[in-house]
This record gives sequence, C-alpha cells and structure tokens, in this order.
Amino acid sequence: MSSLEESSLGPSCEFQENLNLLRQTHFFSGLPLESLKVFAYLCVRERLHAGEFLFRQGEDDHQAYYIVSGKARLERNENGHEREIREFGAGTFIGGLTLLGETRRLYSLRAVEETVCILLSREKFTKAIQQFPEQIPRIIRIVVGSINDWEDRFLAELAADCGGCLPRLGVSLL
Repeated sequence: MSSLEESSLGPSCEFQENLNLLRQTHFFSGLPLESLKVFAYLCVRERLHAGEFLFRQGEDDHQAYYIVSGKARLERNENGHEREIREFGAGTFIGGLTLLGETRRLYSLRAVEETVCILLSREKFTKAIQQFPEQIPRIIRIVVGSINDWEDRFLAELAADCGGCLPRLGVSLL
C-alpha cells in the first residue's frame, strides 16, 4: 500500500495542523477542544502516489480520511468496468460513517496525483470517544444532519433531471 509520511515539521507542528484540519470538518467541528485534541493526536499521516488506493470497493477498511493535499478519484467497479464518479481534493473529509460502525465500501478511492491524507481508524476513534461519551449525541446529530442536508441538496439540484431516482430516495427517513 502506501508509506507513512515523514513530516519535516516535527510532531508538534503536525499535531497542530491535524487539530486545525479537524476543526474545519463538519464531522468534528462541533466538538469541544479537549476531545478534538485527542482525535488530532490519534491521526496518522499517509502519502500516496498517483494510482495508489486509499481504499477499495467491498472493503471495510475501518478508516476515515481527510485529504490535506492532492486529488483522489472515486471509482465504482460495475461488472468489471471501472466507472469514474468524481474527484475529491484538499479539504475533503471522507468516511465518517466508517468511524461509527462497519461499512463496506461501495466505491474505491484512488490517488490521481501525489496525495497526503490524515487517517483516523475506527479503533482509535472508539477508544477516544469512550473518554468523551457525552459527545456521542453531538456526533449523531452531525451525521443525521449531514444525511438530511445531502438529500435536501439532491432534491433541490437534481430531482428534476432524475425522475427515476425519486422513488429510491428517502435515506433521511432511516
């Protein structure tokens, strides 16, 4: 797979950058500083070269990713053919649901160019959240809000062009 990035900035600078990046993600933004510091400390940096996978379709890789720099392409294998879905760049947080439970990836995510990410594993997230159990309802609200916002945006932007999609919507009703 890929190699861990060696930071020339040193551990404390990397920690501070991780903390600042987590504060910018919707998933972590509402959490108090003390819990954010624990999550930032537990994050690991990874550098991927063009063509390397962050994760593959069908896997439960147990990790969430924040793209610090570079670009990654979301792909889906359909009957042996790779279909490009979209690209994600710096500032994108992917995989928050994986932190909350087992989730088999429906897509693959491949680096398009050299890409640096910070990763947080489900195991580390679970251990950290046990120190801050009062934050669980806040995280659930964030996830539920994200799902509802996504479906609302989809309806506003694409529903007219995707009549066949409408009967399949309703994920916010879960």
